[in-house]
Formats: sequence, structure tokens, C-alpha cells
Amino acid sequence: MTKSSPKSLPLYNSRIINTYTKLIRSRYSYINIGELLSYAKIEPYQVEDEGHWFTQEQINLFHERLKKLSGNKEIAREAGRYAASPDALGSMRPYILGLVGPARAYEIVGRIASNFTKSSRFESRLIAPNKAEITVTPNEGVSEKLFQCENRAGYMETIAMMFGYKPPKIEHPECIFRGGNVCRYIVSWEESRAIYWKRMGRIAALLFFPLFVSGVFLDPHLTFTTVLPVSLLAILFLNWYAANIEGLELRAAIENLKGTGDKLLDQINLNYNNILTVNEVGQALSKRIEIDDILEEIVHILENRLDYDRGMVFLADQQKLRLSYQAGFGYTYEQFAMLKTTEFHLDNPASKGALVISFREQRPVMIGDIEDIEGTLSPHSLEFARRMGAKSFICCPIVYEEEALGVLVVDNIKNKRPLSQSDVNLLMGITPEIGIAIHNARLIDGAISQFKSVIQVLAASIDARDPLTAGHSEKVAEYVLGICKELEIPADYTEMMQVAALLHDYGKIGIDDNILKKPGRLTQDEMDIIQTHTDKTKKILDRMDFKGIYSEVPEIARSHHEKLDGSGYPRGLKGEEIPLGAKIISVADFFEAITAKRHYREPMLLKDAFGLLFDQVGSSFDGRVVEAFASYYKKRGK
Repeated sequence: MTKSSPKSLPLYNSRIINTYTKLIRSRYSYINIGELLSYAKIEPYQVEDEGHWFTQEQINLFHERLKKLSGNKEIAREAGRYAASPDALGSMRPYILGLVGPARAYEIVGRIASNFTKSSRFESRLIAPNKAEITVTPNEGVSEKLFQCENRAGYMETIAMMFGYKPPKIEHPECIFRGGNVCRYIVSWEESRAIYWKRMGRIAALLFFPLFVSGVFLDPHLTFTTVLPVSLLAILFLNWYAANIEGLELRAAIENLKGTGDKLLDQINLNYNNILTVNEVGQALSKRIEIDDILEEIVHILENRLDYDRGMVFLADQQKLRLSYQAGFGYTYEQFAMLKTTEFHLDNPASKGALVISFREQRPVMIGDIEDIEGTLSPHSLEFARRMGAKSFICCPIVYEEEALGVLVVDNIKNKRPLSQSDVNLLMGITPEIGIAIHNARLIDGAISQFKSVIQVLAASIDARDPLTAGHSEKVAEYVLGICKELEIPADYTEMMQVAALLHDYGKIGIDDNILKKPGRLTQDEMDIIQTHTDKTKKILDRMDFKGIYSEVPEIARSHHEKLDGSGYPRGLKGEEIPLGAKIISVADFFEAITAKRHYREPMLLKDAFGLLFDQVGSSFDGRVVEAFASYYKKRGK
């Protein structure tokens, strides 16, 4: 593997480009930001991501194109100055203002700059109360451009202005673009009014002594009656005025610090609430084991507990070829209809859609303005975004152990609250919980599918011993599910009933083929042997260690030949002694057996079969179960 050159390393934080884009929107609205970013090989979502860093090549291309589009040769310096505006500075502004004054800010300017660039080393020192020297040394192998020097100078101008000072004087005696080894800046700003008046007071005090001494010799009376009182009053006034100005400046600084502290406290509270929300979401999702239930819970949380107008979840197919809509809220009927028929292709390497990028790179994408990425979208994607009414939105990948499963999308269209990095932080805390829940649900679903497959194979292995009985257990299970639906039996009990129905005859594996396949009527001894299959079924199924509600399977399977009047087998149970599940299988098994061909008879006509079934209500079969089966079968035939 070849080592990357320093030029290709990520050196510049996305906040640099973010400041430029805000300047463009504010003063150069005619420039297509999407086209500009595309020229610089920058994805729009990377600009919004404060954790992203760009290479020197990307920065160069961006500035080269912007200078041409704007027609402003000093756009870099203008961007540096613009960085002082509240909109551009963002979270850095209260931090800088919290430094009390420009002297301290310039003294640690290198620490501030490290938030934006890794390309250079900054060293700074105060050389006077209102003057600082800042030295910038590019790191080895990094080749910066002149516009970056101008951008730094513009930003240095803004630091003093943030504190309400006039623009400082910037001297640049040494520059790497003029043959120097470093870029050295001398920044001087107007001194504090309190310092100025303190100096005036000290000068007045120094002048007072010689004036007083000479006055004593020249005119003692005038000196003591006029000069002395006036001089003392002047000195006292200057010191009082200086102290008053200093107090005002300190109060202003304290207000800055207070504002910074309040914002820091607000951020701490926000982070704490986000942690609580993520924890609550995790607990809520952990109680769900079905994918549909998980998606329903996600939508409920987004709609009722978080501050978003709309939200939706896309999941990838097993082959990771497509993202398709699964659940959402806040959209119109027409938009929901469009979502259900829209897929995002993951198998196209050239696709640059926000959802696809978020899924592929497993990182959040925040789009502040859809117009900024208009030039990068395909006509199809652009039309989709417009029909959805999207303006700004956030895409967060749903990931489990480095595997992307889908994408969560939120946006605001009525709510005027702008989406921010704190929203990204919150959603990126929630999506891992969603990933865990979906992964676990799929594991459970896979285990259940495997379990059902094994059960079906076991059932088929018994039925397959005789071609005439092939499919008997599956048919009985089908009838059982129909009866359960008509009786409105809970889903978990119905699932258990399906298993019991598939395995109700499994004990026949211990019955000789000569008896099972006998073409004529069975003798009493042969009948007694056949009837042992119910106990054999229970003994075998007991060894399968069914858990939970499935623990009822062995007993229900054993009891499906019991009759209400006690004439059934193996134990002669009566009425309510017979489990409900056994009563249901009994009806389904009887009907399937008499309507299917056997070695010793032809299948019975449906009319006659139902007549026989109803004739035995009360003696063999439960009337409710028979009525439910008849209702199901009638609907089934339509």
C-alpha cells in the first residue's frame, strides 16, 4: 500500500467551508452552491458534519471556483471577516467572548485555530497590553496557498471586533509566500478605555509633585488655595472615572461569561435529556420482538416524543441492493402512496442521494437547504424531494455491529425550529438502539422460521409413509388456523396450535406399516395398537423441551381423540377436562380424514361430512368449534 501524500490528508475542518457557504447565501445568492461543492469534490452533507475534514486539494478547488463565480479576488479575506457574525461563528462565539477580552483571545488564538485546521502550527504571545504576535508555521509537506494567509488575516481582524472594538491593525512583516519560513502577524488594537484613563491619572499624579513644589516657592498662597485642591480633584476624578469605566468593562465581561455559562448549562441539560431519551427508547424497543411492532414503536416515539414534523424508516433488502420505505408519519395520503412505491438503489456506485450516502458511509447527513444540493441530484431524486415537500432534513444510518440495516429520516416543514447538530447527536444515539432491536427481531424471526421448518419436516416425514395420507398434518394445521381466527384466539396461542396440529400424529412413527396401510377394516387388537399413537406422541414431544406456551403442545396433541362424552382415548376425558386446543384439532382432524381417500374407503362428500360433523356436536365435538370451522370453510370457499 502506498503512503498518502500530506496534500491528500484531511487537514481542514468542515466549519471553514460551512462559513463560506453561509457567506454565499448571505451576499452571493446567485451562486449555485451545489455546483460549487461538486467542482471541489465535496458532498453537501460533509459541509454540515462538524466532524468532517477536507484535504488541501478540495480547499484549493473550492476557493478557485468561488473566486471566479463571485468575481471577488479578496473573497478569502471577506470570509475570514464574516466569520465574526453570529450566524457564521455559532458555538465558537460564546467561547471566545468568554475569554473576557481580545488580549486573552489573541494569546490563545492557536488553540482556537486548532478547531479548524491541522495544516499549521500556531504560536502566539502578547508583546504589549494591546498588541500580539502570531506565528503560523505550515506542517512538513503541507503546501498552503496565498488565499489561506488572507483568510487568516481576515479572521484575526474579527477577534477584536467580537468584543466591540474597532477593526485592529494587522501587520504582516514575514510571509511564506514572500520567501519567509513562517507567516508572522502583528495585531494591535485600541487599548481599553479604563487603561487609558488610568494612565492619564498616573501622568496627572506625576506632574502634580513638581508643579506643587515649584508653586510653593513662587506663590505659596495660590498653590495651597487653588493649585493643590484643583490638582487633587483632577487626580481623584481621573482615577474615579477610570475605575468606573473599568467596572463597566468588567460587568460587560461578566455578562459575556454568564451568557457562556448559561449556554454551557443549556448544552449540558440538552445532552442529559438526550441520554435519557436514548435510554427510554432502548427500553421501549427492547420489549418488541416483531419487526412490525418495532417500526410502529419507532414511529410513535418520533411523532409523540421528539420535536419533528415528519419521519420515516427505510430498510435495506437482504442483498443490500435497495432501500425501501417501511414506516413513517406526518406525510399526506399522496406522499405515503408515493413512499410505498419508491425504492433507492444501492447497487449504483454513481448514486449520490442523501439516503444512499448515509447508508453506504454509515454516517449522518444533514441538509440545511435542499437548494444547496439541487445540482448534485438526479432529475428523479430532485422530483421526489420536491413532491415530498422536503426543505431541510437529517438522514441517520441504522447500524448494527458495522452493518448498515437502513436509514432514519426526519424533517420539519411546519415547525420553524431549524435542524441542528444536537438533533444529529440525538438521532445518532437512537439509531443504534433501533439497529439492535431490528437485528434481534430478525434473529428471533429466523429462529422461529427454522423451528417451523423443522416441525413441518417432522410432520411431513410421518405423512410421507403413505401416499394417501401425505399432506394430512398440514391440512389439519390449515383448518386449525382457520378455526382459531374465527374464535378470535390470541396470536401466541394460535402459533402454538399450529405446532400441535402439525405434530398431532407424530406417535404413528412407532406403528407398523402393515397396520397403518391395511386396506380393510382393522381388528380390535390392531385398533388398540393404533390408539397407542397418542401416548407415543406425547412421550416423543415431551423430549423436545417446549418452552412457554409451547409447553402445552404435547398434552394437546395427545388429547385430540378425546370426546366430550368421555368415549374417546387415551384417557377418556370429558367436557371441560379436554383442552380447548385438543377440541379444535379434533374437529379439523376428523373432517380432513373423512373428506380424504383412504385405503379402506373413498372420500366423503362435503355435504355429508358437515352433516356428520354437526350430528356429533355435544357427544364428540364442541359446538362452538364446529360452528367456527363451518364459518371458516364457507369463507374459504368464496
